[in-house]
Amino acid sequence: MSLGGALLPEFDQEMANTRRTLERVPEDKFDWKPHPKSMTMGRLATHLAELPGWAIATVEKDSHDLAPAGSQGLQSATAKTRRELLALFDANVDAARIAISHARDAHLAETWTLLVAGNRIFSRPRLAVLRNSVLNHSIHHRAQLGVYLRLNNLPVPAIYGPSADEK
Repeated sequence: MSLGGALLPEFDQEMANTRRTLERVPEDKFDWKPHPKSMTMGRLATHLAELPGWAIATVEKDSHDLAPAGSQGLQSATAKTRRELLALFDANVDAARIAISHARDAHLAETWTLLVAGNRIFSRPRLAVLRNSVLNHSIHHRAQLGVYLRLNNLPVPAIYGPSADEK
């Protein structure tokens, strides 16, 4: 089995868990945030919807600069409705899954670099970037979103076993 093929079952499970969480985000709470330094619920949810797309850049490019010289930097999507949010997520998941499934083992072992304004933040094998910057990063923000849901008395979905809301 290829490295990408071995990664896909975990990717599929985590993306399904993330989608269940995103489905719970109410549109009337998109502007809510727990603290002045925190992202709004809508921004956090949209970031989660964008993250699978990072897999595409990881597989298809040798590096990615979040703020290249002479540009405005990373342009984030802005979902205004749950429908837009889920459509963005689904499109990114579908494209990421195709990119991962077609990647050769040797390609996934090659180094990929993240830059900001031309400065190297890190360089890692593509497979490590997929695990850390796509899967683990998604899991981290999904947990944050679960806290946002809880603080708003909204049901938190079961992820790795039952939640207090789903027994």
